[in-house]
Amino acid sequence: MKNFFKKMKRSKGFALLFAVLASSLLLSIGLSIFTLTVKELTLSAYGRESQFSFYAADSGAECALYWDIKGNSGQTFATSSSDMTGASSIMCGNTSLPLTVVSSDSRNETETFSMPLNDIANTSYCAVVIISKTDPNGTGLSATAIDSRGYNVCNSSAQPTWGNPNLVERALKVSY
Repeated sequence: MKNFFKKMKRSKGFALLFAVLASSLLLSIGLSIFTLTVKELTLSAYGRESQFSFYAADSGAECALYWDIKGNSGQTFATSSSDMTGASSIMCGNTSLPLTVVSSDSRNETETFSMPLNDIANTSYCAVVIISKTDPNGTGLSATAIDSRGYNVCNSSAQPTWGNPNLVERALKVSY
């Protein structure tokens, strides 16, 4: 019996050491899984915001294409070389959007509009669209370029919130 107690005294610390070692191993595995999960959720959120920005850019380009081809007999965005004046505003998504002439000379005209897009949760997305018409040969046949940039974080005047670390921009360019 004396030997039994001597043996027990020598092995008392082993159980405690084994328990600390096992709990440390389980804790490190748990923290690794947690870190991986957080990174995956962050990546997923950025992918979702990127998709919303792309959809905003697509909506802006589609609106500009519609009004350039179908609206006002195709004369919504008129070039300076023509004798017609373009429209002062267009309707997209039940919203009247004013057109702003950015630059104009004898053979080029660039107009722009900002388009707000709100989803069901009232999250604000927007598109800034630039329509450039050029008549390089003076023939009256213009080349059109539509540059639509979609953003996921916008202010009340449908402009991107610059400086926001979560701002995502996606762009589409249509030329014809």
